[in-house]
Amino acid sequence: MSLQYVAGGLAGFRIIDRTARDDRRPGRKGCTARDLRLRFSFEGDACELGRLPVTTWKIGSTTVTRVGELLGFASLPPEEFFVEFDRDLLGRHLDWLVPNHYSKEHNRLITSVHSWLIRTERHTILLDCCAGNHKNRPGLERFHQLDTPFLQRLREAGAGPEDIDIVLCTHLHSDHVGWNTMLRDGRWVPTFPNAKYLFSRIENDWGDPRRNPAIAGDLMRANSYLDSVLPVIEAGQAELIEAPFSIDYTLLIEPAPGHTRGHVVLKLNVRNEKAVFCGDAMHHPLQVYAPHWNSRFCEVIDEARTTRRCILDHCAEHRALLFPIHFGVPHVVEIAHAGDGFSLRFVDAV
Repeated sequence: MSLQYVAGGLAGFRIIDRTARDDRRPGRKGCTARDLRLRFSFEGDACELGRLPVTTWKIGSTTVTRVGELLGFASLPPEEFFVEFDRDLLGRHLDWLVPNHYSKEHNRLITSVHSWLIRTERHTILLDCCAGNHKNRPGLERFHQLDTPFLQRLREAGAGPEDIDIVLCTHLHSDHVGWNTMLRDGRWVPTFPNAKYLFSRIENDWGDPRRNPAIAGDLMRANSYLDSVLPVIEAGQAELIEAPFSIDYTLLIEPAPGHTRGHVVLKLNVRNEKAVFCGDAMHHPLQVYAPHWNSRFCEVIDEARTTRRCILDHCAEHRALLFPIHFGVPHVVEIAHAGDGFSLRFVDAV
């Protein structure tokens, strides 16, 4: 069956086939995972809107559902995306990177932009809010003036905007805050009318161009604060938090600085079944094998490396599943120690 996928950036994809196979993962001898293989046809600069499948994982009694906005090429080739990029390392992992995480033909990382819908016994939480529709993002082609059916996908996942009671933004870059607001009668208004929006106070103070004029030229922040963060604050729906911050007895927000100064992660613990929602502490599965690689968008480079390794250590030690925002299919990974480094195994949805 053909599925049409949204692909942003410099090129579009059409998924024309989807098969499964068992594949042994590097560094995990004897461990197999179902690998959803996607065969893409290249379509130049045309980006076709379409249906991204809704997929759900279970952590104890909590369900976690991916709500997709974009899936396709990263905005830059890997040697520009990662500051410390090593092509030899990429070459050693091509057997599992292609085709879900790297296109060898086009020399592009394949990345996703999605939210996590987290439903606990007490709360319905949306973690990170993608790029949003109709947002003016000059210089960021992948996120500029989108028109995607994100809210339709949210409803397909089982929640409408009115059902969300907490929105958590791990940081305030443009591809994590876009659906905080929507355009209504020429004004940006909160998309989720019954939600409390949780923003890191450190992140907010740094990202507010009224407080920090130095970020006026920052493509990832400049316009997005004014159209996707400030309207929420002005509507009285924002809570500026200082991590660590407990949402309830199963959910803890912790500081994870590096990618940005006020970046946070969310840790879930349901009767000793665990998960970490890492935001942009990691952008791509290759960073499991190269945690010293920073993206060009990381703001505090030494802290970013330290935070990334701490997250991987935590996941390996506590058997916590890792839920990133930008990993390609199937999006979620299990982490294990491998010598003085780490290895991964992809985890399929239920």
